[in-house]
Amino acid sequence: MINQSIAKEKSVFLLTDSDWHTRTIQFIVGILMLALYVWIAAGVLNLLFNLPEILKSGWAQIAEHIIVDIVLILAILELIRILQSYLSVGRVKVTFILDVALVVLIGELIGLWYKEYTFVEVGLHIAVITVLILLRIVSIRFSPNVVD
Repeated sequence: MINQSIAKEKSVFLLTDSDWHTRTIQFIVGILMLALYVWIAAGVLNLLFNLPEILKSGWAQIAEHIIVDIVLILAILELIRILQSYLSVGRVKVTFILDVALVVLIGELIGLWYKEYTFVEVGLHIAVITVLILLRIVSIRFSPNVVD
C-alpha cells in the first residue's frame, strides 16, 4: 500500500504523465487556434477596409489581392480544422493536412495568373497539386479503421 502511494506521488512529476501531457497539448493547441481566429478576423477586416479602394481604382487591379487573401483565409480555416481534429480524436488526419496543402498550392497557382510566369512554374504547380490529389484519394481509400 505504501509503495503504491509513493509510485503515485512520483508519477505526478514525470514529464510523460499522460494527464499533464494531454492538458499541456490542449492548452498549446487552444492558443494556436485563438491566434488563427484573430488572424482570420484581421484578414476579413483587411478585405472590408480595402473595399473603398476597390471601388475607386477599379476591381480588376485589386482582384488579385482579394482572391489570394480569401484563399489564405480558407487555408487558415483548414488549419483550425486540423487542430480541432487533433483535440477531439487525439491524432491528425492525413486528409486534413493534404487539404491545407491543396488550398495553399491552389492559391499560389491563382497568384501566378497575375504575375509573369513560365510554363515550367505552372506545370510544377499543377504536377504537385495532381500528386496531392492522388495522395488524398489513396489516403481516403486505404485509411485504416481506428477503433477506440
